[in-house]
Amino acid sequence: MCGIAGIIASNARNYQEEIQKMTDAMAHRGPDSSHAEFYDNAALGHRRLSIIDLSENGKQPMFSNTANECIVLNGEIYGYQTIKNQYPEYPYRGSSDTEVILAMYQRKKEKLIHDLPGMFAFAIWDNEKQELFCARDRFGEKPFFYAIGKNNEFIFASEIKSILASGLIQPQVNHDALSHYLQYGYVSTYQSIYSNIFTLPPAHQLIWKDGKFSVSRYYSIPPKDRNISLSEAKEEFTYLLKNAVKKQLIADVEVGSFLSGGLDSSSVVALVAEFLPRQTTISFGYDHKESELKYAKEIADKYHTNHIEVHEKKQDLATALLKISPFFDEPFADISFIPHYEICRNAKKDLTVVLSGDVGDELFGGYDFYRVENTLRNHFSYKNIIAKFGLKLYQNIKETSFITKKNLAHDHILDFHQNFVRNSFNKDEQRSLGIVSDYQQPYSFTPDPDSLNDIMRVDMEGYVPGNMMVKSDRMAMANSLEVRTPFLDVDFAEFCIQLPEQLKLNNENDKIILRESMGSYWTETIRNRRKQGFGMSVKTWFDEENLVNLSNDLLKNRDQKIFNYIDFDAAQKFQKKDHKHWNLLQLALWAHNNQNIL
Repeated sequence: MCGIAGIIASNARNYQEEIQKMTDAMAHRGPDSSHAEFYDNAALGHRRLSIIDLSENGKQPMFSNTANECIVLNGEIYGYQTIKNQYPEYPYRGSSDTEVILAMYQRKKEKLIHDLPGMFAFAIWDNEKQELFCARDRFGEKPFFYAIGKNNEFIFASEIKSILASGLIQPQVNHDALSHYLQYGYVSTYQSIYSNIFTLPPAHQLIWKDGKFSVSRYYSIPPKDRNISLSEAKEEFTYLLKNAVKKQLIADVEVGSFLSGGLDSSSVVALVAEFLPRQTTISFGYDHKESELKYAKEIADKYHTNHIEVHEKKQDLATALLKISPFFDEPFADISFIPHYEICRNAKKDLTVVLSGDVGDELFGGYDFYRVENTLRNHFSYKNIIAKFGLKLYQNIKETSFITKKNLAHDHILDFHQNFVRNSFNKDEQRSLGIVSDYQQPYSFTPDPDSLNDIMRVDMEGYVPGNMMVKSDRMAMANSLEVRTPFLDVDFAEFCIQLPEQLKLNNENDKIILRESMGSYWTETIRNRRKQGFGMSVKTWFDEENLVNLSNDLLKNRDQKIFNYIDFDAAQKFQKKDHKHWNLLQLALWAHNNQNIL
């Protein structure tokens, strides 16, 4: 895994100092080496975390055999050896996946993107065409930001802090992004927190030429469900997942696995055991009675792994937040980022690459709220005007159920999902804070408001790249660790996205396809488990005096930078040691961390 940077401008060789500052700003993404290459009109920089082809032949920026093309890549191309065999005419100098992209580009130019698997963000400078070709992977595993500098330079990098380090941009806060953050706790994957620094969305490509650039979508997730039986689905599911795991084990360093003891990570570890005689697993747990460590140990024992347990006591959260939050560059309120940072930090002591069980819930229907939405949809009052009218009268007399209340409050399950699930500040509350924007993220398809599968598709294009992959990338890279996600193998993910709803969940069970396909790989205890997080809550965290003191410093002082963007008096009403309070605290931390540039 690496960090990439570039400046496209006339007399690009004059930007050596700027490129150096950009790569230095993200040294954590690639501590093994730093390098830059220059053409007359293009400067490319790279920070390397050596994983495949550890020799000088794997160094980036990497020139093609003709030196006409030069690439910087952040990511991994899974199955690149097979692709390499399809381009035998290219005179390879090394054994890296990066060089395979150059071979593909020489034959297919921009069309190569349709045949490129894996997680990636890359840029190729074509000197003959005087053109830059950039692309980001289908599910947003790797980041790509860009901006136009004060002298009309085109600037790109893996992180916002790298673009800012160039000194060529004076950032301006994006109020649409603020609105999305306040509602959901993260910035949309189609935006950045700054209105003049942009993100290349997942599954999009960018072409720069003659001072202009165009952005277009090259991939859309499958919008329709397949008609497939359970027996057929189990066979294909197992075959595709084994293949995904096998491809992601390729590296010139040891590959380990995160193991929570949940269904998803247990499945990954079980399949790794079919390919590696001895694997390293690592588990994280806070020392309290709901810790997941005991479940993880069951799987580790079953597969005889070299198992590492990380026991964390309740720590000084204020100190942790001040240390960790700057790695995001944007406000980010997912409460699990601190334990995620800690497991990555501990994993790095023994490993450079780790497999993760992320995104199983979105692909297999694992969240409790999906089951709630299924219940909402099957309630007699769902989209029934007469029943709703009667229930509105009835609730004035007698307390009604949660399902009834939500059916009355929302037009359909998609409305419930987007405006209740994982929501923090609603529109009225945002307006009270002085935020009047109403940004709606686009999707590659038109969701059916009554379809659970389409809600999962919405999560695959919104929550997964905007929250889950941001957390995974930033926390891993903060510790110079590469995290790979087998469930996002494009063939496997596409298959799961298209599975009919009844193979994912019903009123009694979740993750049906996973349980049916992988159940024999687990222990009895694991088979009977329900989903569990890290076991800590925001309310518990606000019991810590140091965290309250930090909150008071940042949220009860009118002079703090956050109050350039939200109303001070309104913000005082939302400090109730809950998710809204946590959301505001992370926003205040971001503003505090960046006060010198805002």
